[in-house]
This record gives sequence, C-alpha cells and structure tokens, in this order.
Amino acid sequence: MYTKQELRALADVFASHPKIFIISDEIYEYINFVGEHESIAQFEEIKERVIIINGLSKGYAMTGYRLGYIAANPSVAKACEKLQGQITSGANAVTQRAAITALLSDLRPTQEMVKQFELRRQRVMDLVEEIPGIECAKPEGAFYIFPIIKSYFGKTDGETTIHNSSDLTMYLLNKGHVSTVSGSAFGDDDCIRISFANSMENIEKGFLRIKDALAKLK
Repeated sequence: MYTKQELRALADVFASHPKIFIISDEIYEYINFVGEHESIAQFEEIKERVIIINGLSKGYAMTGYRLGYIAANPSVAKACEKLQGQITSGANAVTQRAAITALLSDLRPTQEMVKQFELRRQRVMDLVEEIPGIECAKPEGAFYIFPIIKSYFGKTDGETTIHNSSDLTMYLLNKGHVSTVSGSAFGDDDCIRISFANSMENIEKGFLRIKDALAKLK
C-alpha cells in the first residue's frame, strides 16, 4: 500500500546503491481499497533492478491453481528459469487454460470481488470493536486484519496461559475452533493475523467464537 511518493523516496535511495536488487511482491495489486496500485518498477533509474513477484491467486481468485510469475530484467529471469527448471515441473494444462481466460477477460469479476471484500472489511472492523482489549487499524488492501492482542498476555482460562501471539492462536484454535496466524510470523508478536476471505456468515460465526473464547481469559 505504498503511495507513489513513498516509492519515489525509496527509489531515490536505491538509485545510489547500484548493487541492490528490489524484490517487489505485488500479488495484491487489485485488492486495494484506497487508490490505484503503484509499483516501484515505474521509476526508470532502478527499473532494471526490480523483480516483481505476482500471480493469479489473489486478483483472480485462483489460489488453488498455483500459478505465479515474475517480471524482471532478462538476465535475472533466465537465471530464475534455470533454477526453477531443476526443482519443479511446468504448470498443468487446466491451470494454463484458466489463466488465459482470466488474463484476456475484463476485470469486472475482480472489481465485484473487491467490493465484497470492502463490505466484509467493514463488518470485521465492527466485530473487532465489540471485543475488549483489542486494537486494530483498518486495512487499506488485501483481506486480513492485524489486531494488537497483547492485552491478553499473562491471562489464563485456568488451563492455558497466554504468553505470546502463538499461544493465543493455539488457544483460539483449540478452544474457539477458529484458525488465526501468529503475528510473530510477520514481525510483530503483539498481533495476530485474521483473514476475512470467507462468507459473511462464517466471518460473523468466527468472531463470535473468538469473542467467547477471549472472554474466558482472566
């Protein structure tokens, strides 16, 4: 969710360090709630050193097809091709045909999908506000929230004591039967990651379980 101005500032720094390559993960380029997607590859002075990582999993809802790609200087792309050719097989025929359809069709299905994500995002923010002890910023893209849950550290339900985000995710899994991801996997152990890539009904059911499970921690 970097703005063009932020990327411009980063590009200025990278321009003075010619041995640095920039790997830019742009898999969520279409799931953007606040503006147009901006790529760091747009700046000519560093363009040849940018390696864009992307795929069809998010923007085209083709997660199970497992088809991704890179865009890079030919020398980098050819080196990657040599490596990949030794460790994995080619994309299957069904995936290739589905990808052709996705890439040659218009983006109306994707745009409609993003509208649904926006509705879910707002509902998730409302549900989070109903849970004591949780702080959460409103996400500007993708389909996750990353709430701060450290107020539950040191609490227990009499059987399980919460020391960190991993403890909390396992507690929610075992006691609430809801799967979340530890924030330590993303560099912040005070948080957990919750996806809202599901139906509104399941989202509401999941948050009710989370709320009930957390209420038992004292």
